[in-house]
Amino acid sequence: MPTLILVRHGRSTANTAAVLAGRTPGVALDGHGARQAAALPGRLAGVPLVAAVSSPLQRCRETLQPLLAARPGLPLHTEERISECDYGDWSGRKLAELSDEPLMSVVQQHPSAAAFPGGESMRAMQARAVDAVRDWNSRIKSAHGDDSVYLMCSHGDIIKAVVADALGMHLDLFQRLHADPCSVTAIRYTRLRPFLLRLGDTGDLGALAPREPAADADTPGGTGTDAASDAAVGGGAGAP
Repeated sequence: MPTLILVRHGRSTANTAAVLAGRTPGVALDGHGARQAAALPGRLAGVPLVAAVSSPLQRCRETLQPLLAARPGLPLHTEERISECDYGDWSGRKLAELSDEPLMSVVQQHPSAAAFPGGESMRAMQARAVDAVRDWNSRIKSAHGDDSVYLMCSHGDIIKAVVADALGMHLDLFQRLHADPCSVTAIRYTRLRPFLLRLGDTGDLGALAPREPAADADTPGGTGTDAASDAAVGGGAGAP
C-alpha cells in the first residue's frame, strides 16, 4: 500500500488570533504561514510524490501553492472529507472564551462523546477522514503501485484522528497527539497494518523517499518493518 504524507496547513490568521476557525471562509495563511509553505517544496524535494490531495479550505490550498508551482506536473485533487471539523456554533469564536464552555472538557478528555452544537461529532469527523484515506490509498495503489507516495494537506484534528486510527488508538486518546502548522506526518500503509514514520515533523524529509531493497531490505521508511510480510523486525521506530 502507499505511503501517505499528511501536511497540516501553515500558520493561519486564525491561529495567530487564537480563534477556532473551523470552516469559516476567508481564513488565510499569515506571513509566517506563507514562509512555512514556501519552504515545503525544499523539505519534500527528495520525495517522489504522485499526487496531492487537499482540504477545500483556503489555508490548505495556499499551503500547497508553492509545492504545486515547483512541481507543475503534480496532480491536485480536492477532498471534502478531509476538511476541518464542523465546529458549528463554535466556529469563529475565541479559544479563550470557549475554555469556559462545559463541552470543552469533554472535547479534551472524552472526544468520542463530543458533538459540537450546530456542527458534527468528533466520531463523525474521524470516520469520514479515515474513509477518505482508505479510498485514496486504494486509488493511488491502483494507479501507481504499492511503493508510491502521495500527500494530503489537511487540519490538526483531522491529522490526529487519522494517526489515532493508524495506531489503533481510541479516539479518546487522540488529544495526546500534536501536529504543528506546516508539520509533516507520514504513515506507511501495508496489507495488514499501518506504520507511523513521522509525527509532526518540521525538519528534513528526504528519508521518506522509497528505498532500494538492497539499501534497506527490511525497513521501509527506516522503521524496522518488513513490508512484504507486514512483520516488525529488529526493534521498532525511533521517536518521532
